Amino acid sequence: MPSLGSKLGIVAASVMLAGCMQATTFEKTSEANFKPRDKDYLAKVSYQKVQVPEPFRRAIVDYHRKEAPGSILVDSDNHYLYYVLDSGKAIRYGITVGEEAMAWSGVAKVGSMTEWPAWHPTKGEIERLGVPTFVAPGPDNPMGSRALYLYSGGKDTLFRIHGTNQPEYIGASISSGCIRMTNEDVIDLYNRVKLGTVVVVLQPKQGDSPYNPKLALQGGASY
Repeated sequence: MPSLGSKLGIVAASVMLAGCMQATTFEKTSEANFKPRDKDYLAKVSYQKVQVPEPFRRAIVDYHRKEAPGSILVDSDNHYLYYVLDSGKAIRYGITVGEEAMAWSGVAKVGSMTEWPAWHPTKGEIERLGVPTFVAPGPDNPMGSRALYLYSGGKDTLFRIHGTNQPEYIGASISSGCIRMTNEDVIDLYNRVKLGTVVVVLQPKQGDSPYNPKLALQGGASY
């Protein structure tokens, strides 16, 4: 027969899990805001459309920080991007981020926005990855369906929030520093932001998400 302590532990765990479930409302992708080109290109992609693990699926969650509604917060440690809503809520998206040595952090603004952008690899990317100097827009372009170009002090940081042709890496740190989202999620985000939107990218080891995706992947909950 379980001890009183064990029973209390089970109750506490159940309350924690219930709180997690109540705080998270997953959002399904709606094609209502997709443009004809979006539907055409997304139907033609050659990469495998893998299911993003549940901890990294788009969701409406409680937001405990003080960023103003309409701003973006990137928590690279936990692989989340938050679009801040009113009333202590945010839309949380799973992301792929750069390896620590190539990650950027700081406060920036959205200085430019593009639908189905071309890819202009940096000199370092060309040398490191052996890629061409230019990749035209299209279903399998590494920049994906949308790009938000981050500017700081009026200058292009060369870091972007953009789509991806590798959705299987959402939740990982493998990019060349940019912030990748699924093509469907970045379309959703793009439709919400505007030029001048503030983007806060936390420094490595400064993650501030109350949710631990690693525990969730193991079947636990942490809110």
